[in-house]
Amino acid sequence: MSPSPRLTHFLCVPLVTSVSRPQLQANLTTFRTEVTQATAQNPNGIPERAVRPVGTLHLTLGVMSLLTPARVEAALTLLRSLDLRGQMPSRERQATDGASSRLPPLSVTLRGLESMHDPAKTSVLYVAPVDEDRTLSEFCLKLREAFEAADLLVPDTRALLLHATIINTIYLVGRRSGNGRKRAPKLTIDAREMLQKYEAFEWMRDVRVERVSICRMGARAVEGGDEEYVVEGEVAIPEY
Repeated sequence: MSPSPRLTHFLCVPLVTSVSRPQLQANLTTFRTEVTQATAQNPNGIPERAVRPVGTLHLTLGVMSLLTPARVEAALTLLRSLDLRGQMPSRERQATDGASSRLPPLSVTLRGLESMHDPAKTSVLYVAPVDEDRTLSEFCLKLREAFEAADLLVPDTRALLLHATIINTIYLVGRRSGNGRKRAPKLTIDAREMLQKYEAFEWMRDVRVERVSICRMGARAVEGGDEEYVVEGEVAIPEY
């Protein structure tokens, strides 16, 4: 079996904008305060560091192994060459008088909370965008297909699951057992009550999708206690 490729970058739609940041910051702060409290299901609460910083929130379209400057440049060149307006599904509608009118720009609402694993013993909780007409999904699928065709994404046969990670205990690296020598077992949480409580929770509403980015793996601390991914390159999504 060939070794797994070293992941260096990912293609994504960032969720943090000047409009969404206040919404996300306020809601994540409330969420973090509540879930870090001790409960019968999680006697020690959820570690604060398991709740992802607001600056890291994004929708991943695919991961990359760009091990040379030439590969990085190839990915950036493709990103800059894409006709993003052409990637968007047709969103025209006919008015009652027969004239066409434009729908609002591509936007995203985040609502609810879901588990990536068995909710009784999970390490990842996420929120999926509200996408009833699949407009956002179709746009993202076209972008992923363009990078797959250019052999710039690590092959992945799974269906695209658009999601923003809210809790990830896997990020709690370096945890040690009491003697300081052995790594403690992987931390999991019982999220069943949490999922019920936040089933209809709205994290942000009707925020225009502004950019498509290629970011480097590994979020870094920034001023103010937040974390962000280093953007290798990005392009703006045109408004309608």
